[in-house]
This record gives sequence, C-alpha cells and structure tokens, in this order.
Amino acid sequence: MGERQYGSTSVRQLAAVVDQVAPRDRERWEGRRPAPAAAGAWLPVSRERARQLWMIVGMLDRAVVREEMPVRARRAAPQLFTRPALAAFWDLAVAGELRARAEDVGRPMPLASQRIVRDVLQILADLVVPERAVPLPVVDQPELRATVPARDRAALYRGLADLAASGPLAQDGTGLSQAERDRLLAMVGIVLDAGTRSGELAVLRLEDLAPGLEAVAVRRRQQRAPADRTQEIAALARVHPARVVDVLSSSPGRRASEATRQRVLAAVEELEPLPDVEWYALREGTQVAVRRWLEARERVVEALPLEGGRSALWVTLRASKTGPPGVTLLPEGLRRAYTKGVTALNMVMAGRYGWAPLPTRMEQLRRAVEAEPVAREVSSARGGG
Repeated sequence: MGERQYGSTSVRQLAAVVDQVAPRDRERWEGRRPAPAAAGAWLPVSRERARQLWMIVGMLDRAVVREEMPVRARRAAPQLFTRPALAAFWDLAVAGELRARAEDVGRPMPLASQRIVRDVLQILADLVVPERAVPLPVVDQPELRATVPARDRAALYRGLADLAASGPLAQDGTGLSQAERDRLLAMVGIVLDAGTRSGELAVLRLEDLAPGLEAVAVRRRQQRAPADRTQEIAALARVHPARVVDVLSSSPGRRASEATRQRVLAAVEELEPLPDVEWYALREGTQVAVRRWLEARERVVEALPLEGGRSALWVTLRASKTGPPGVTLLPEGLRRAYTKGVTALNMVMAGRYGWAPLPTRMEQLRRAVEAEPVAREVSSARGGG
C-alpha cells in the first residue's frame, strides 16, 4: 500500500516512516532499517511486528477523520502523538470504533490487543518524535491467579508427613493409588520447600538428593529467572511484574508483545547470572514424602526392562505413548500428573479438619513460596531411604 492511499498528510508521513522499518515490498525486506527495541537497542522488526505496525497506521487513518480527534492531527505525523490525539485515538480504539471490517466495528478491543496497540504506539512514537516523552495510555494488567495463603501452607506442612505415612487415599470412588499418592506428595513437598517450576522439577535426578534427603539440588534456568527476581526484572525492563511472568512462563497460552518480550529478556541479561545449582533444605514432612516415593519408585523401575528411567527422580506409573511404567516422566506428563493428582487429593480430603484445597496448577503453588537456598555446600549424592 503506497502512502498516497492515506487521506491525511499526517498518516501519509507516518506510513513513509513505517515503510522504512517494515517495507511491504518483499524485495526491500532484507534491507529494512532497524526499529526501537528493548533497553535502547534498535533491531529489525519481525514479520508479525511489521503487520502490527501497518495495522496501527490503518487505525490512525480511520481515526483522524473522526470528530473526536483534534483537527491538527491530520496535518503532520508528530501531531498524532500529542496528548489530545492519543487520548482520543485510544478511546476510539478500545471501543472498537477503528476496526478495519465494517461488521466488526463496535466490538470492544480485548486486553491482550490493547497491550499490543500500546507497545506499537511506543515504537511509532520513538520513530516519529524520538526526542519527546509521549503520554501513552495505561493498560490494566490482569491479576495473577491466587496463591496458597501462608496459613494454608503451614497446615499443609503439618499434614504432609501424616499423609505420606498413610495408606492409599480414597473416598466415594475417587482416590489415588499408593504410588500415585507417594509421587504427588513428594512433588508438592519439593515445590513448597524449593519453589521449583515444573520444568525444574521434571529434570531432577536421584543424584540431586543429598544424603539423608536433607536437601535437593535445583538447576535454575538462566533465561527463566526465579520468582524472587521478578520485581527486579520488572524494574529494569520498566514493565509490570505480570508481564515478566508472561515472558518467562512456559505456559503456551500466555503471550506478551514482542517489544515487552525484548525488554524483559534484555533486563534478564543485565542481571548477575544465577548459580548453576542451588541447594534447598527439605523439611521433615517432605523428607518423609520423598522417602516413600523412592521406595515406590524402586518397585516400579525394578520391573522395567529398559534403562530409560533409572536415574530420573520422577517416572511414569502406567504404560503410555512414552513407554511402559517406570520410564522418565517428561515435563508435560509431570504437569498432567500433578493436576490429576491434586484434583483427586482435594476431593478425598474435602471436609477434613485443617485441609485447604491445593491449587490444581503447580505455578500457583510455586508462586506462594519464598524459598531461600542453603548457604553451605551440600554433597551431591542420592539420599537413602
């Protein structure tokens, strides 16, 4: 689309600027100029970001003819980034009045789309008026899912050893086998004591347990800084902490904008690297749970004709597409096992004194934990049972 197809001088000028960083001519794509990115860097835009830039140009072209917009916003591109023009544009955009298809006009803009529009406006402002502080709109941030309150965590700790030492849990046709119970309680205990993410939990091996099960070694992912650094990263990246969680989360359903992602990753790079391995003390209830799981695990693995699960801490208990019982439990399988197990556990334990339902998402449980690694070195050897 050429700039002459836009009705106002300001949008034609804006389109000319965008054409330099996101040319629609495929032959010019490789020679495109960089655009503002994270931490003051300028990088070539992606195909998806190019599409978003042109989308906002089109929205501005539809906006400038509206009576809500200042007349001067039609005269020059910098006038599109004044406070009155941005405020009017944002109100129209959020209300769905600037949609390209007539049948979609009036359909409010979702929160995720608002964040994209806001980030793209920042890029455009940096291109058109780099010397000016532009009053961009504030986008409400979704609240994170509730975590486990401290009082409920304390009750869980008190009951963990008792549950781990009991037999199979069942009630009204719902239940967990002894091995499922042992594995679930060991998982919950380690998450509560070490604040592990599902991916970090999944890669644990037998040698990551200290002698006597007094501690567990956790390999933190450098690109996924732990929860206690979220605020630090957010401050460096100048984004809401929830956006840090979006970028660093392994959940495929949550996506941050490209500009936000780059800012967050740049902030992570600025932080001092984490130790490759951190050791976390395991409480008595967790030690009981892990010890019982190691006993159950040994019985399953001994019957395995393969070698696949010999060193992994977590193994399957039923035949699946990954193999017979006893092979290494993969991260996705671990998350499913946790959700299934907690759902059953909550049903079995419902109404028992002192029991508060556990969240069915491991991330909610992990975010409730403020685990501190032990200061001293711990020998890396399997704990006995």
